Amino acid sequence: MATAESEREVPSALCTEFLNFSAKDTASKWLQTTDLYKDVYQHLARYVPKIYCLGPNLNPQSEDLLAQLLLQAPLEWYLCGEDPTTGLVKLEKNNQPAQLCGHVFRVGEPTYSCRECAADPTCVLCMQCFLGSVHKEHRYRMTTSGGGGFCDCGDTEAWKKGPYCQKHEPNISDSCQEDPLAHLSTDMVARCYSVFSILLRYAVDMLTWENEDELPPGLEPPDRNDMFYCMLFNDEVHTYEQVIYTLQKAVNCTQKEAVSFATTVDRDGRKSVRFGDFAFCLQAKSVIVRNTSRQSKPLRVQVMHSSVVAHQCFALKALQWLGHVIGYSDALRRILCQVGLENGPEGENTSLVDTLMLSDSKMWKGARNVYHQLLMSSLLMDLKYKKLFAIQFAKNYRRLQTDFMEDDHERVVSVTSLSVQLFTVPTVNYERLQSDYVKDDHDREFSVTDLSVQMFTVPSLARMLIIEENLMTTIIKTFVDHLRHRDVQGRFQFERYTAQQAFKFRRVQSLIGDLKYVLISRPTEWTDQLREKFLEGLDTFLELLKCMQGMDPVVRQVGQHIEMEPEWEAAFTLQMKLTHIISMMQEWCATDERVIIEAYKKCLTALTHCHSGFTDGEQPITLSMCGHSVDTIRYCVSQDKVSIHLPVSRLLAGLHVLLSKMEVAYRFPEQLPLSELSPPMLIEHPLRCLVLCAQVHAGMWRRNGFSLVNQIYYYHNVKCRVEMFDKDLIMLQAGASMMDPNHFLMIVLSRFELYHIFSSADCRKSYNRENTNKDVVQQNNTLIEEMLHLIMMVVGERFEAGIGQVEDCEQIQREIIHQLCIRPMAHSELVKALPENENKETGMERVIDRVALFKKPGVTGRGLYELRPECANQFNLYFHHYSRADQSKAEEAQRKLRRHKGHDTALPPPVLPPFCPLFASLVNILQCDVLLGMLGAVLQWALEPSGGHWSESMLQRVLHLIGMALLEEKQQLENDSEDHDVSFNFTLKMSRPGEAPSNTASVLALLENLQSAPHLEVHKDMIRWILKTVASIKTIREQTASTSTVTASGSHRQEEMVCDKDKAERKRKAEMARLRREKIMAQMSEMQRHFINENKELFQQSLEELDATTSSSLEHSPTSSDTALVCVGPRRTRPGEKRQVVTCILCQEEQEIRVDGKAMVLAAFVQRSTVMSKNRKRPPHDPDRYDPLFMHPDLSFGTHTSSCGHIMHSHCWQRYFEAVQAKEQRRQQRLRVHTSYDVGNGEFLCPLCECLSNTVIPLLPRAKVYSSCEQPGLGQWLNTCGQQIKAMHAAHRKLQPISADAVDQTVDEECPAPEGFRVDYTPLSPYSSTVKEMLTTFGTATYKVGLKVNPNEQDPRVPIMCWGSCAYTIQSIERLLVDEDKPLFGSLPCRQDDCLSSLARFGSACWTAASQSVVQGHFIRLLAALVPDPHVESSRCILDIDMFHLLVSVVLSYGSVHALDSSGLSVDAVQLHLFHLVTVAHMVQILLTSGPGETTMEQDSGGAECEEEEAICRLYNTLKTHLGSSLPEVSSGWHLWQCVKTGILPYLRGAALFFHHLHGAPTPPQLQGPCPGQWEALCGYLGLPSNLLQLYHSQQDLLEPLLQGWCSHSGVRQTLQGVGVLVSFPRESNSLIDLPDDYSALINQASSFTCPKSGGDKSRAPTLCLVCGAMLCSQSYCCQTELEGEDVGACTAHTFVCGAGVGIFLRVRESQVLFLAGKTKGCFYAPPYLDDYGETDQGLRRGNPLHLCRERYRKIQKLWRQHSITEEIGHAQEANQTLVGIDWQHL
Repeated sequence: MATAESEREVPSALCTEFLNFSAKDTASKWLQTTDLYKDVYQHLARYVPKIYCLGPNLNPQSEDLLAQLLLQAPLEWYLCGEDPTTGLVKLEKNNQPAQLCGHVFRVGEPTYSCRECAADPTCVLCMQCFLGSVHKEHRYRMTTSGGGGFCDCGDTEAWKKGPYCQKHEPNISDSCQEDPLAHLSTDMVARCYSVFSILLRYAVDMLTWENEDELPPGLEPPDRNDMFYCMLFNDEVHTYEQVIYTLQKAVNCTQKEAVSFATTVDRDGRKSVRFGDFAFCLQAKSVIVRNTSRQSKPLRVQVMHSSVVAHQCFALKALQWLGHVIGYSDALRRILCQVGLENGPEGENTSLVDTLMLSDSKMWKGARNVYHQLLMSSLLMDLKYKKLFAIQFAKNYRRLQTDFMEDDHERVVSVTSLSVQLFTVPTVNYERLQSDYVKDDHDREFSVTDLSVQMFTVPSLARMLIIEENLMTTIIKTFVDHLRHRDVQGRFQFERYTAQQAFKFRRVQSLIGDLKYVLISRPTEWTDQLREKFLEGLDTFLELLKCMQGMDPVVRQVGQHIEMEPEWEAAFTLQMKLTHIISMMQEWCATDERVIIEAYKKCLTALTHCHSGFTDGEQPITLSMCGHSVDTIRYCVSQDKVSIHLPVSRLLAGLHVLLSKMEVAYRFPEQLPLSELSPPMLIEHPLRCLVLCAQVHAGMWRRNGFSLVNQIYYYHNVKCRVEMFDKDLIMLQAGASMMDPNHFLMIVLSRFELYHIFSSADCRKSYNRENTNKDVVQQNNTLIEEMLHLIMMVVGERFEAGIGQVEDCEQIQREIIHQLCIRPMAHSELVKALPENENKETGMERVIDRVALFKKPGVTGRGLYELRPECANQFNLYFHHYSRADQSKAEEAQRKLRRHKGHDTALPPPVLPPFCPLFASLVNILQCDVLLGMLGAVLQWALEPSGGHWSESMLQRVLHLIGMALLEEKQQLENDSEDHDVSFNFTLKMSRPGEAPSNTASVLALLENLQSAPHLEVHKDMIRWILKTVASIKTIREQTASTSTVTASGSHRQEEMVCDKDKAERKRKAEMARLRREKIMAQMSEMQRHFINENKELFQQSLEELDATTSSSLEHSPTSSDTALVCVGPRRTRPGEKRQVVTCILCQEEQEIRVDGKAMVLAAFVQRSTVMSKNRKRPPHDPDRYDPLFMHPDLSFGTHTSSCGHIMHSHCWQRYFEAVQAKEQRRQQRLRVHTSYDVGNGEFLCPLCECLSNTVIPLLPRAKVYSSCEQPGLGQWLNTCGQQIKAMHAAHRKLQPISADAVDQTVDEECPAPEGFRVDYTPLSPYSSTVKEMLTTFGTATYKVGLKVNPNEQDPRVPIMCWGSCAYTIQSIERLLVDEDKPLFGSLPCRQDDCLSSLARFGSACWTAASQSVVQGHFIRLLAALVPDPHVESSRCILDIDMFHLLVSVVLSYGSVHALDSSGLSVDAVQLHLFHLVTVAHMVQILLTSGPGETTMEQDSGGAECEEEEAICRLYNTLKTHLGSSLPEVSSGWHLWQCVKTGILPYLRGAALFFHHLHGAPTPPQLQGPCPGQWEALCGYLGLPSNLLQLYHSQQDLLEPLLQGWCSHSGVRQTLQGVGVLVSFPRESNSLIDLPDDYSALINQASSFTCPKSGGDKSRAPTLCLVCGAMLCSQSYCCQTELEGEDVGACTAHTFVCGAGVGIFLRVRESQVLFLAGKTKGCFYAPPYLDDYGETDQGLRRGNPLHLCRERYRKIQKLWRQHSITEEIGHAQEANQTLVGIDWQHL
């Protein structure tokens, strides 16, 4: 307590001193002084400890005020030399505004990058600049900022075009760059200089100060008080939970306080958790350290002297003030930059900025953020100093990064994150900064290393840094330094990979990001210096790649499975990160001929170096086959080590292609070492890699576990393949193009371990595999298939520019065609299937329209691209990027397409572009002897159907290869203009039989034999196509030989005959199939007819069972068809008497619905609802004391019942529910997760449709009504009713215990009951026991859910809740029908129809299950609201009653009174009188609430409406006489009548639905469709005159006194004068809030939203309530509140206020709709925002601009209006089990 006391006294003591302080005097004193430094320090020493840190809780408001007054004001006076209010304004006026925008992004703010004009993806605009720029018409990408970067508007290096928005457009006048300091007086410059240097020095000293209880010299306070803080610091190692738990133990605070401590520590980086003397704080520190040191390093805690903390607080304030002041003028900014970068007395690298950078990893998060903001607004905004800062940054780079690797904060708070600001300026201490970051324990976003993006992405800066600071080499060396684990050969080794290392490895990867920034913009012109430094960088990069060449080698496991999965992910992570770097290096090389030549030589040297270490110990062997022989080494992939990582070979392959593409190979062959290349060496390793893949496919490596499977998967995956698989293939092509094709193929056979099969002399004779085992045969078959596929790829993959004569865009076009050949795809799927470059671009948009057509989506689904039909002929079945699955899908789709068009199903190879000269010799592979030998062998095997040692797909590949060769020859012949012979002559070789000894058949002969083989039906079309092509080639050759003989045309004719025959055969088959189909259909319909005839009575019965309403309207009941249909009153139309028979879904038995039979029930779901609420501000009522008898017209809370319409026996349902309960108990013991339904709350899923339900409604038959003699009129009935009520009052009093004053009441009791009314009679319930039980079940469930109380069947409110639910449900369905323009009857689905009938009939029967006197009491009170009753105290005012609820309740409760009446009064008559009374009351209600009319709307009404208008004016004037001035004057009767007519319509429609479902009266056809005369039809059906005022005027003398009673209620005047809620009629349907068309408007709104609880902090997950438009801070500790004893997140808490437990939210940052129901249920739903391709972007990953799709938003709104949100969640959770595990209540 003592501290609190002293806290209160301190300010009073200081007040006088503070009041007498004058900033002006202090400033003038400073102007005179000689030693300003000392004076300012003394001033700070005196005042800072008096303002800051006076107690345990910091008080920012008063601290800021005082600091402004006592500390900042004198500085500003001194700076300006006059009153700062005028001085600073002057500065601002003289300032030439910069063209750079420099707006620093908040967390979550939208940023825009133009995909056409941005130099790279880090160039972004803020929303204001974007909207004013040319880029909003271009293709742009929208993302949300992580905070910290700034807007690049005005930076000419960032944009290829359109660098300025309208606001930052430069004036022509100020083109001459003058020095901004010229505007200031020298005096002013000097003053600024001294203030800035003192303050910056002070701030740097304080923030990097490490002594906990001493201050720097000059700051010692005059009077020292010894109070300490126990300061807790943030790191990224410990979790929230650990910190909260520790704090509770250490400073014994509540959970709530601990949570708020933890949140602040996480936000600001530190927080004091204790204030007091040294020992007191030390004790807390030791507890925290002890508790957190078990698992990892302990949390950092310091006990700090309060004055140190005070000065640190002011130091941050001072930095913020500096940032604020330099905003007034560029000149001030420049002075601050000079001060910051000026070297100190110690020489190099000692400036204040250096000091800050290098102590970055020691500072806390809050301090880092403040000084990074200052760096950004000063150094990075001034182009001259940006350059100087970049150099310092590069100098410290290595050290900074090393610190960061050791630090435990994220990169965002690290200074290294500035690299993007510098290095992408194509130009720094970089090493040191980075090494600090690696050690740091915060994320990169809080590290100074994160500033790299601000510098490295500026092209000019990046190049300057490469040349002057050798930046490339520095970054790569820093990187290699941190990966220390190597094996004997010096390769990286990631085997023992601990969590600590993994964490560090993640940090090290940020270096690769920096390297990417540096390389992102390619140089347009090269200088010698740049060449030199780039090649030096390339050298270091090759060193890095050499360490990766051959890492993670694998050896095939034989015999037993591998025991431990080896570590493979690290190597692949490294590969993925480097993929873009490798590609960018090649692009840099491609811009200069000298560079590429040097790079090629260096890379070749590196590769030779790698190889020299590999080849030892492998014996040379000689292979010979088909008369050729070659020397190679013995090596088996299946026995020796093999590695998938070969970056050096792959880089060389890439450079080799560039030689061809840039034509360097042809222009400077003498400068290239092409003659020294050893092709076998080049292809060796890539070939091993491809063989490894083939063997894995063949299942030979199964025992090596999943790690190998994953490696192979990534090797082919779109993320890695560009620099892995594709380059291996290119390397094989490069090698093969320099070798004899026969030699190449023999080496391939040898590596595939297939050489022995094809080289044996009798290989054609099924190479006796009879004795080998089946697995080996299978393996060899797969290997042969894979090898043939490889040959196809080597010869056929020519779409890389430089290999084939193609453009770059053709490659992408081909990828897209082949993806779309599988199936039509959405834009996002296509993007995923295409490789991205470093700018995340695939280049798809440029070409997609040439090859595909776009189809827009409907209300669900997404837009799809379909392949243009003319592109189908480019399909290649053996496309090299197809996986096995893709290939078979594509094959099936294409064959289907061809059949559909009536073509044959052959899929011949497509026509290929010609090779570039460097690769031209590859085509010879197709006509070499070894290949022909192999093709012949496979065809020979295929002749034997049962051989088993060849496979269909092997044959298919052989046919494809033959096709490729034929097409190649045909193309060469067609393109050959000169007369010289075409060297490629495959037709000749394929028709030549084998050599003498074996005399094997020629390939052509074999094909002709195969054509007639019966077991090859599938391949017939392809063989036919080949023979046709051979024939056409012969024709061309003969024509060129200009001896066009008869034979050629003969063969042609023969060809055509074959073709015609073929067509005829196909036609005949199709005709047969059609006839067969028709015959079958005829048989089926015959059988159906037969079945119906046999089971006639069955069908009859089921038709009868159909909905009673429809059948009754068909029969038109006993009344003759021409009388009007009426649904209420003595004249109401009786429905046909008919048994209602239904079937139980559980036991399938049929059952008639009878009062005394077995109970049948409908599965139902009761929920609280605010969907129709007109007042969401109403506080929730206290469930125990709330009286729900009258519903307020604002419908703020209702109870809605819905049903899925499935019917069960009550006993079947009970058995089912008990089983569900038992299962749930068993499940809870096993697993502790929620299911999608909560059995504890009585929830279950409907056994048939799995719809969520929580109770059942009993089905009851229609009440039988006996109409009797003449019925009394209104007056007579009111009389009788009054007497009955008096009698009941008397009877009820007798039941109550007699009290002392009961004597006075004897007077009243004399009133006799009317004749035939027996007060003491207790009617017998007509219902069977099971029906009674179900009546209680549903009543209790509605009561429990509607009031949120525990079930109590005796509670008098049970029947009220049931009537209310019936009324609310009908009102909600009536609104739905209006909103969807559907007719009142006939358009409801039968489940809602059944639900309404059951509800209404249940309501009229539920009094039998409750205490009779209670229900009679309800009736008396309900009627008293309309007919005054002296016994009822305080009845409601007429404006506070919802009339439809009143009508339903009073009609349904009357049954309990009628049961006592045996006088022959019919229920129908009473219902009509009650209906008339309530209708009149509602008219009065509407007139009272209708505003004054617009007289302009006066219309000439025909004579028909004159009487209505006159009558309504009379009624209105009557009301006016009672209420006087409370009602406005209204002259227009027409306006009043319109008000009444439109206002009462929803009530009348509801009443029609209610009485129709209660009595089952057939409905008039006018109300079943959109025909005219709806009003008359509706009034007629309800038994009302169409001029409703006749109701009033015909009984005026009776109703006038009632009217007077209603108006004289005090509540009416108050409400009309604006006390309470006034609802006007008709009530508009509620809809969800309006959303902006452009999604970024929402993101912007959310980014400026701050968390309401944690003082101005940005919310991490801002979430918008779509019902009321509130923005909430979701999913965070700060905004959790307690609800019913449980901590819940902001959204869950909000649902209980706004949506009675149901909520619809839009998570703005994720672009996701969230449905919540209660605390344990929720699901995500597709948002209504789509991009131009018709897709949602949940998580905003793709960044395409999003726009509102109104249809989808309407769909969400419809779900809400239908009360289907909970049901939707149930279905989603059943379908997706992962949703069940989410803690929805914390959102």
